[in-house]
Amino acid sequence: MTIGWVEGLRHLYVNPRADRTENVTSKDTHERKWSRRQYLTGTVAGMAGIGGVLSLSEAGAAQDGDLAAQYDTVVDIVDAGADPTGSESITPVLRDHVDDNTLIEFPEGRYYMDEQLRFTRFENVGFVGDGATLVPANFHEFEGPQYRLFRLGTSDRPGRNLRFEGFDIDQTASETGIRVINAEVEDGLLVRHVTVHGVHDSGTWGPGLFNITDPEGEGLVYCFHAPDGAVHVDETPNAGNMWRGATGFGINQHHRGTLVFENCILGGFPDNGLYASNETGRIGVDGGHYQNSGTASIRLSGTTGAIRNATITVNDDPHDSAGQHAIRIDRGEEFHIEGVEIDIPEPNGDAIRVMNPVDETTISNTEISIGAQPNNGIRLDPETGPAIIDDVTVDIDGSANALRLLGSDGGAVDVSGLRVTGDAPGTTLRHAIFCERHSCEFTGLDVEQHGTTRRRGIELRGSDYRLADSEFETTDTPIVLNGASDVTVENCYANPASDAYSLRITGDSGGVQLPANDFPAGVRDDR
Repeated sequence: MTIGWVEGLRHLYVNPRADRTENVTSKDTHERKWSRRQYLTGTVAGMAGIGGVLSLSEAGAAQDGDLAAQYDTVVDIVDAGADPTGSESITPVLRDHVDDNTLIEFPEGRYYMDEQLRFTRFENVGFVGDGATLVPANFHEFEGPQYRLFRLGTSDRPGRNLRFEGFDIDQTASETGIRVINAEVEDGLLVRHVTVHGVHDSGTWGPGLFNITDPEGEGLVYCFHAPDGAVHVDETPNAGNMWRGATGFGINQHHRGTLVFENCILGGFPDNGLYASNETGRIGVDGGHYQNSGTASIRLSGTTGAIRNATITVNDDPHDSAGQHAIRIDRGEEFHIEGVEIDIPEPNGDAIRVMNPVDETTISNTEISIGAQPNNGIRLDPETGPAIIDDVTVDIDGSANALRLLGSDGGAVDVSGLRVTGDAPGTTLRHAIFCERHSCEFTGLDVEQHGTTRRRGIELRGSDYRLADSEFETTDTPIVLNGASDVTVENCYANPASDAYSLRITGDSGGVQLPANDFPAGVRDDR
């Protein structure tokens, strides 16, 4: 079952007028374990029926060839009377000329906007800049709703086939920052090569909101960069009128279709970075860099979602956030995290947290590095469903779990190829791996935990386990079966550095089988 929604949108990603390496992150240029084609044809259960996504191409709204030929009318906004020097607002000129089947071109220049352009229930509209910079008015001088430059479609009056690309947004002046684009379309969304310069310090909504309202519709947001983030609303002229402040990219309850974010960049936003709060629809995050947002730098809900080849960093808490997860999955049917790099040298939340009630999760080919504060690498909350964790490395220096599997009623978890390194002590959470769930399998683990204060390897508290082909070198007891039953530990090596046992079985544990292991420090069996 292929990820048809990514494969079908692939033709949108290449801009023939620019080199493919333009506006990419370091993640895009380093050597990946899989080729691009292998990535695009990865599996996501339940998504096989989403394959034939050619409507954008067929409509001609996202092809780069002869762009003007795709529209009945082409408007040069300067020829139409707009001021390209940044002295007068261009919104009145935009209102006079925006229409169905119309492309509005912005030649090189600076274009001042002090009120939003609102256009709904449209068909085939484009806004394309060529060296164009949009300059929003500050909070006090913006007329009307102080939230958006472009409101293109609404949930009850969505548009169809929208192109918005090639703009710099200059919000370097004091108390500027505004939502660049609020786009709600049935199908055919293409937003790309948009860069926001300056910190968002007005306290209004963050740079983008995107919804695909038709379940069969698709959209792509490509190279939308807002690297400077936003300040907390309490530090803005809009203090008291929002909670926390701006979100980077929002996707809300009106999203129904498929939306992909590729090679986007978000700095620290006080609410969330990329935040999909929808209960329906599909979200894909492909590449890009997300950093230091409150609650989570990437936070997803929806029917199905995937995060691939992205980098997430938490090295600062600019908004005094109570928590800053790198990735948080809130609810939905199935999510895949693949080829991701998470670096949190100043942790203030888990690297990956999967919340109740997510049905299924797969995390693979992912590298996680966690600093000295006690925050977990991967945490599955008690009521989440089955999960696969494969080929994951966690380097952890804080006294927390590299892998924390909560809930005796949670789904079974298959863990293979997990590597745990780092100097984490055992002062807060002793074990690198902690599992309360039943029917889990752990194979090919490599756990090296030499931190102080009795740091241990793995603790199993449920039933029906297989732990095989794994190596543990820890400060204290590498393997603990605490009230566990129906456990097989085979072909494992477990060696503590201290005066401890290789394996401990508590008195309330049940049946345990131990074939073909190497336990230099012996077994303590209290049954």
